[in-house]
Amino acid sequence: MRLPSVPNAEELMQRPVISRNGTQLPPYNTTYYFDQLIDHNDPSKGTFKQRFWHTYEFYESGPVIFFTPGEENAFQYVGYLTNVTFNGLLSQAQNGTTVVLEHRFFGLSNPLPSLTGENLRYLTLQQSIDDIEYFVNNVHLPMPGGDHLDAPWIMVGGSYSGALTSYTMYNKPNLFYAGYASSAPVQAMYDYWGYFEPIRQNMPRNCSADVEVVIEHITAVFEGNNITAIQEIKNTFGMGSVQHLDDVAGVRSNLWDWQDMQPTTGPGAAFYQFCDALEVKEGISASMDGWGLEHALAAWGAYWKDSYLETMCGTEDIATCLDSYDSSATYFTDTTIDNAYRSWNWILCNELSFSQSSPPPGDPALVSRVVQPEYDIRQCYYWYSDVFNTTNPPPMADGAAALSDQRYGGWNVSLDRLFFANGKRDPWREGTVSADGLEIPSTVSQPIFVSDGFHASDLIVDFGEADPSVGAVQQHALEIFSTWLSAWSN
Repeated sequence: MRLPSVPNAEELMQRPVISRNGTQLPPYNTTYYFDQLIDHNDPSKGTFKQRFWHTYEFYESGPVIFFTPGEENAFQYVGYLTNVTFNGLLSQAQNGTTVVLEHRFFGLSNPLPSLTGENLRYLTLQQSIDDIEYFVNNVHLPMPGGDHLDAPWIMVGGSYSGALTSYTMYNKPNLFYAGYASSAPVQAMYDYWGYFEPIRQNMPRNCSADVEVVIEHITAVFEGNNITAIQEIKNTFGMGSVQHLDDVAGVRSNLWDWQDMQPTTGPGAAFYQFCDALEVKEGISASMDGWGLEHALAAWGAYWKDSYLETMCGTEDIATCLDSYDSSATYFTDTTIDNAYRSWNWILCNELSFSQSSPPPGDPALVSRVVQPEYDIRQCYYWYSDVFNTTNPPPMADGAAALSDQRYGGWNVSLDRLFFANGKRDPWREGTVSADGLEIPSTVSQPIFVSDGFHASDLIVDFGEADPSVGAVQQHALEIFSTWLSAWSN
């Protein structure tokens, strides 16, 4: 699966940083360290160094715009200090200062020296929320008066960190004056087959038609007993040596490429290359109905076998590369720090789940029904074999997502001054307050705006310039935050 990360922003590190009064400030990529508690339930366990970045380029007694990128090394998100992002745009408009804080157990902000399951027990939603509270209440920002700013704090987040914005404001109702949650999958869920629905609804129609017919065929063959037919499909995709059918049927990577799409994405993007491989034959594009099973199966297989597999596996043996049943694989056993997938999967296995599987029978499917949530649960045992076993299964298998929704509000959140921004073409849309059929009303205190954008498109200024609907959401947000902050000032 793809990490539900926010888009990277151009960091402009070479540009001198000049304050409003003409003072040259430290470069954006100057790293600062905060002494964060290892365990908020037991401060006697000590502290660890949590990285953060900060600038007061636009500061003139305005708000503190706080951001954590969530499930990534935060150094690559230093650009979120600047006005190439919504964070910096809001800071500039409101004379504020911006902060980027690295999430515990991601990047180089680690309470303990390795990512074993035993150590990761300190990686919980609540510990992460408590980190934010402790930081806000105790940090001395590296700026004049930074230890006693009389200013409102505003939390901005996108994707997981957008959900974390909602969770934090729900759990700590007086910590932030306002919040901005972009593409925030606030509703944790065990079986998140809805990930693929915005893709199916918005991808080229001929491509979705052919993907659906191929997937239907693969499912029928794999659920049958014709060994020859099963082997033919495996061979078609260059996976003849792959043993387990759910590893073969999990050809979701072509679909996951959709998450890399943005309003500025051109025709050479990986997802479009995939669709072109299926739909362009001898220079002619298929109609909206696609070419049908015979051509689409052969074309997808050739694309996967002849080019895509190499991007996934490199020179590694295909059977080894795609074997999710080998619990000794380095993929599962590497516990060194700065391994975002390992840390993120811990959160999924314990609290959020979000298994990206096939839809219910009868619904159009881009993913084979051979792929079920059990596929991901099994891997939780492999990732964290020092913690999970038959007597202590991953919470993912036992209602973890529902418990998280109960603790942190999920879709039922109702908060003052929380702005939700979502995109119609975002694969995480079905976990947001703008999910199909949900019809949560937008209110003055908790506005909800939906653009034609992709995943967290509204966080990047350039995407707003490329797509007027995204730009309109950004403009509405600036106006609403101006009104909210005027009330705080008064």
